Amino acid sequence: MRAWDDFSPFPMVLPTWLTGVAVGIASLHLIQKLFFPYFWADLRYLLKVLLYGLRVESYRQRGKIVTVLDKFVKLAEKQPYKAFLIYDGKVLSYQDVDKRSNRVAQVFLSHGTLKKGDTVALLMGNEPDFIHVWFGLAKLGCVVAFLNFNVRSRSLLHCLSSCEPKILIVGADLLGALEEILPNLQKGIDVWVMTKDSTFPSVHSLLDKMEAASEDPVPVSLRSANNLKSSVLYIFTSGTTGLPKAAVISHMQVLKGAAGLWAFGATAEDIIYITLPLYHSAASLLGIGGCIELGATCVLRKKFSASQFWSDCKKYNVTVIQYIGELCRYLCSQPVKDGEKNHKVRLAVGNGVRNDVWREFLDRFGAIKICEFYGATEGNICFMNHTGKIGSVGRTNFFYKV
Repeated sequence: MRAWDDFSPFPMVLPTWLTGVAVGIASLHLIQKLFFPYFWADLRYLLKVLLYGLRVESYRQRGKIVTVLDKFVKLAEKQPYKAFLIYDGKVLSYQDVDKRSNRVAQVFLSHGTLKKGDTVALLMGNEPDFIHVWFGLAKLGCVVAFLNFNVRSRSLLHCLSSCEPKILIVGADLLGALEEILPNLQKGIDVWVMTKDSTFPSVHSLLDKMEAASEDPVPVSLRSANNLKSSVLYIFTSGTTGLPKAAVISHMQVLKGAAGLWAFGATAEDIIYITLPLYHSAASLLGIGGCIELGATCVLRKKFSASQFWSDCKKYNVTVIQYIGELCRYLCSQPVKDGEKNHKVRLAVGNGVRNDVWREFLDRFGAIKICEFYGATEGNICFMNHTGKIGSVGRTNFFYKV
């Protein structure tokens, strides 16, 4: 039998231009792999960022300002019974947190001392009521100043004088810090404590009033923002080079921080584990704000515990963790146990982990994608290593260079 080519008047030869195209494509692919290995990852990330920015801009163009708090309230309506916060084994749904924050807003609305734009200082540790008070005050349109609970005496008084709050709210476990500063506290600051009664003169108790308050929402007009650049938070620097300084955080900065976990690939099905202090932007904006942006669940711990970290992750089916460099080192310094890779954590977001600790962490605890970012709370730019390249805290996106 003769081959088909024997009957064809034209030989089966590929056109020269087609061969050239094929060679060109293969060459470009090889060049991309060798010199631009993150090209496609950078492109996907850039498109996500651009789409997010376009969505925010479209809202602005329509005269509709949507804040992170607005998103939370919508989620409380859309998925009221989904777990938003897990703390010490207790589960609080989106609706639970929304209603309790309404109680906080109602207490101060009825008290009559706060108006939209006033500043309230918050000195509390990691606990659900930190979030309830924060959201409740935000529903009144107040600017909330997060105070570092490790700061005492002169530094604490400096923080209060710099942000000029109308009210100071203090957690029940920080009454000792309050007692130190009360004699020197500037006049005109109302002090409230997270207890059912107060032993301090002229200091109000808040818990008893919250229990008696209504769960009904306060008027939306109180929290409505006219400009994404308007201030919503004061977050203080650590004060390592002097007294702490207040970084002014706008609605836009909160939105950008809240989009971080989403940009790194987290989803609504994720469970985020937060052990970092809520007074810091990493836990409050990226962590709590990130949960809201995703519609996800957050597991909050009073403070970091290296010995209980993986036990908590297994107990609560945690899939995303937040870290700072030393946190990872502390985990690697713990005695080796059986089944350390038997967890569901797939993503770690943070900054400051050394190359050697990074490698040891992955070898010991499994294939977790580590995404580093670098940015100061008081800064206006942030670098994000979304590819998980070991040792890189600020690799510039290929398209940013172009």
